[in-house]
Amino acid sequence: MKDNSATFTRAEESGNVWLSQDNAHDADLTDHGIIPTVLDSEVEVGKAMLNELFETARAKDGDINIALLGGRGAQALHRLLGELARTSEQDELLGRLNVFTQDALAPMSMSNGFSFVRDFERILGPDFFRKVKSFTPMQTDTDDLEAGLIAYLNKLESLGGLDIFFIGHGPEENQASHLAYIKPFSGAKSNHLAGVIPISSSILEHHISKFKAGGSAVSEQDEAECRSAQYILTLGPAAILQAKKVVQSVVDADTAPAKVQTYTNVLNTRLSEDREEALQQLNANPGLWIRLHSNTKSFVLPNLEV
Repeated sequence: MKDNSATFTRAEESGNVWLSQDNAHDADLTDHGIIPTVLDSEVEVGKAMLNELFETARAKDGDINIALLGGRGAQALHRLLGELARTSEQDELLGRLNVFTQDALAPMSMSNGFSFVRDFERILGPDFFRKVKSFTPMQTDTDDLEAGLIAYLNKLESLGGLDIFFIGHGPEENQASHLAYIKPFSGAKSNHLAGVIPISSSILEHHISKFKAGGSAVSEQDEAECRSAQYILTLGPAAILQAKKVVQSVVDADTAPAKVQTYTNVLNTRLSEDREEALQQLNANPGLWIRLHSNTKSFVLPNLEV
């Protein structure tokens, strides 16, 4: 691994802290749109996501760097990867994977049952983590969250950035949406690689109820610690735009019906050709950042009514 440590500029926007590499240039804001691929089932979405990983493995020599998607969106993919890891069928591919998380609640112990890491371990299984080349979560149990996030970003940069950013779509108020945990009006800009976002009580309630419904093994102590979390660590727009490929999945509109309208808004909203107006649109509805990536796949189910 190259020693390629970067220095970062810190910007604060309405209480949100954003980190960008020194001298980073503003990204091109060309709107490439989205053409969704509608598949019949969550399992088919998982298979399509896995095929995107296989395609990258065929096209590239050496390591493959991916950001895992937490929550419901990629659970079918994670089950497939876990099944492969229990055989020797794809050991060569698994041994090439550098795996990163994309968001996390903090401060919180890394062993907390409400962390995405524990959920990944539950579904992907121990063989997956034993066979991959590396696994790098965002550190949530440090006294200096920003320093931990910078160490994470430096490792990602030293490995050459993300080959695949597996990403979801989250509904927000006013029919807006988020990617990773880039929230509306959080001031995220195209050069921001990662951020530390104050957490709301509604997000905490949603997170806790989602993990309980998903079957995570949690304790009262885990829940109490989770409820005391103050921030969300998240990758930012620059990490999305710099990834070689973005693979989106939206599979839970039945249980999160607001996604029908919020995804439709992202699908149909054309970004302004005026840069300042486009930035205002992106700040109000961060789900739109995905329209700026020229190599995006968006796998959805028929319940999104696209």
